[in-house]
Amino acid sequence: MGSPIRVLHVVVNMNRGGAETLIMNLYRNIDRSKIQFDFLTCKKGVFDQEILNLGGKIHRIPYITDGGHFHYIKSLKQFFKANHHYKIVHSHMDKMSGFVLKAAKKAGIPVRIAHSHNTQSEGGFAAKIYKDYAGYFISKAATHYMACSKSAAKWLFKEQKAILIKNGILAEAFLYSEEVRRQTRNILNYNKEHFVIGHIGRFNEQKNHSFLIDIFYELSKVNPNARLLLVGDGTLRTRIESKVKELKLLEKVKFLGVRNDIPNLLQAFDVFLFPSLHEGLPVTLIEAQCSGLPCIISDQITEEVDLGLGLVNFNNIKGSPNSWLVNITKRSNRKMNILDGIKSNDYDIKIGAKKIEKIYENIIPRNELYKKESSDVSNQLSIKAR
Repeated sequence: MGSPIRVLHVVVNMNRGGAETLIMNLYRNIDRSKIQFDFLTCKKGVFDQEILNLGGKIHRIPYITDGGHFHYIKSLKQFFKANHHYKIVHSHMDKMSGFVLKAAKKAGIPVRIAHSHNTQSEGGFAAKIYKDYAGYFISKAATHYMACSKSAAKWLFKEQKAILIKNGILAEAFLYSEEVRRQTRNILNYNKEHFVIGHIGRFNEQKNHSFLIDIFYELSKVNPNARLLLVGDGTLRTRIESKVKELKLLEKVKFLGVRNDIPNLLQAFDVFLFPSLHEGLPVTLIEAQCSGLPCIISDQITEEVDLGLGLVNFNNIKGSPNSWLVNITKRSNRKMNILDGIKSNDYDIKIGAKKIEKIYENIIPRNELYKKESSDVSNQLSIKAR
């Protein structure tokens, strides 16, 4: 048997974002004797050591914010020129994938995948114009399109057909446990009387933390036992911490930072609050539903995220905090034993891992696969001759 197909995934860093979590979930569950993941990143990430332990390689170049546009483009060209042995490049940079895949195409890499994880670009006016420019090259350089949802595909690829790769999870790890809930709430110093609102996500404009705090502020007025857990980190964390202090909510809000015990924390929540301004298909909402948790979410999130388990309530993102409060208080009860519902919607990562394996194995042009197999045989003969 020859060496595995090495797929180069391109991200800014391998931290606990939605796309990165999906990649790692796939990586842990694929047959790594057939498919191996390598990474081109710009910054260190929390998953780096695990990637190395799983046999992956991590390459790093400076990001645009470090050296500017021309330095970034030059770094991409130099990298792919030196690493043109890759047969598959899988870019998760949304519109910025245009620059990545253009450089990969110039280096002669045969399979170039653009993967959409969002429905809108982040940043101000200038940043969006720049990303639109980058996105222009996707249709000219990508050989294949993938997306986490239909809305994410339509946003980035317009009318181009895309392969849907659902944001799967290891479902068994998130199933509700009364014992885990009790232990986790004890660690957090919460008792049975506390009503715990939870949120998981980066502190950036997209996640809309400021509005989330407004909602919780109104809730705290009518329920003195309400508590808020915020999981994640990001550039706006300090600003949100200041707002919490100004509203005198410090004793009721915990900032937990980046965590590796998400399944346990979900058990401790009573409601998952998610007022994002835009999303592709957030994996955290799949995880929350798997734990049977009622989810009060923005109407800007695709309806595809609702698994039909009676746990998702969509709310007008332009509504008042009090309009959200009504739905929080009228939330559905926590659901138990919903593993079959997760699997029937194809959100079990084991299903997704098998799907992506087949895609990678079948996607390489036959002539390129022949070159690889010939190279493997030549290497083996060379080793035997020594």
